Amino acid sequence: MSGHSKWATIRHKKAAMDAKRGKVFTKLIKEISVAARTGGGDPEANPRLRTAILKAKAANMPKENIERAIKKGTGELEGADYTEIVYEAYGPGGVAIIIEALTDNKNRTASEVRHILSKHGGSLGETGCVSYLFKKRGLITFDATKYTEDEIIEAALEAGAEDVSSDGEVIEVLTDPSSFEEVQQGLTEKGFEYETAEISLIPDARITVDKETAEKVLRLIEALEDNDDVQSVSTNLELPDDMTVE
Repeated sequence: MSGHSKWATIRHKKAAMDAKRGKVFTKLIKEISVAARTGGGDPEANPRLRTAILKAKAANMPKENIERAIKKGTGELEGADYTEIVYEAYGPGGVAIIIEALTDNKNRTASEVRHILSKHGGSLGETGCVSYLFKKRGLITFDATKYTEDEIIEAALEAGAEDVSSDGEVIEVLTDPSSFEEVQQGLTEKGFEYETAEISLIPDARITVDKETAEKVLRLIEALEDNDDVQSVSTNLELPDDMTVE
């Protein structure tokens, strides 16, 4: 199968740390609320909401928090009116970055994103400047210390996955967005417990930069993800061979 990206391992570890800090809850609540607002509060009839709930459950969000977020989205409870914004940007070394945000104040978020980019050697680009480099994919990750890649490959391909790769720490399963839930469910039914499951922007190809530049890009991405309005950051970064994943 295709080679595993070191960046996937970094994302996996950071997601686990964020979940432990509870930091991820605020962003998940926003996503659930917007999904319910745009597609209705019934997960069975709203694929985006089902995916958001999957992520919330994977992060161990309490059921009552999920239900409250849905009700805020449908208007049963009072809540902020969030707008979805996508920013396209360049990081150090020309690395492509897509920033997805949910905000109740577009001017504030735009200003903060620009400031973070400028501070860390990045720049905001025009709409369409890097989005063509990415495609929406279902992404499911597993702990490679619990399962072998061969075990996951067999079950994932049988369930309809497109690709499976591993670096020895994380096993990554890629799917078409339309078959994401089917693959996730198929793996779960076979007893495999996933670490993360989401629809993500995955680059068609990755760019490798030197270690110093890669460290700058990672600091930029971390600063962006620390912003409360930023939901996700996607990049075509690949770490150089001489850079280890902490």
